[in-house]
Amino acid sequence: MAAWRVLGKRRLPPLAARAWRLAPERGAECGEAAPGRASRFCPPRKSGHDWIGPPDKLSNLRPVHFHVPEDESPAEQKLRELRQETQDWNQRFWASQNLAFRKEKEEFIHSRLKAKGLGLRTESGQKATLNAEEMADFYKEFLSKNFQKHMYYNRDWYRRNFAITYLMGRVALERAWDRLRPKPKTRS
Repeated sequence: MAAWRVLGKRRLPPLAARAWRLAPERGAECGEAAPGRASRFCPPRKSGHDWIGPPDKLSNLRPVHFHVPEDESPAEQKLRELRQETQDWNQRFWASQNLAFRKEKEEFIHSRLKAKGLGLRTESGQKATLNAEEMADFYKEFLSKNFQKHMYYNRDWYRRNFAITYLMGRVALERAWDRLRPKPKTRS
């Protein structure tokens, strides 16, 4: 099983032993997965980095738990929330799409085997399969049927990523400005 890893400036070894345990210092807030979230895991409060987890079983996407700094500016908060919202949106889309794909694939295989007069299992008890050419028909049909859906997904994905990139630039400029701005002198 893949472990959660910290994203940041330094690399840490995999946390396989603690991969799916809830952080006790987080308390009740991590007890249940949020709606649309892939995992109940919460990184320790003391962590100052985003955490990335193992692929979700339905969507095959790797969920990210975003670090919330104590001194988060409004722009940083907006960026983090947009990133989280985009991740959740992406998770829902691909979980739904993958479920539909698997269901339609099984139905296609079953109908083709039935048309050939074959069962779902071979004489030796193994699962019956179709050849690559027959499966290519299914893939082509599935992609054609879902073309519009994927086109809208790609359009929205680009729109969201351009917004995220814009906010990241804005946050970077704010941080640079804060470092370069002269600090007010304090009198003792």
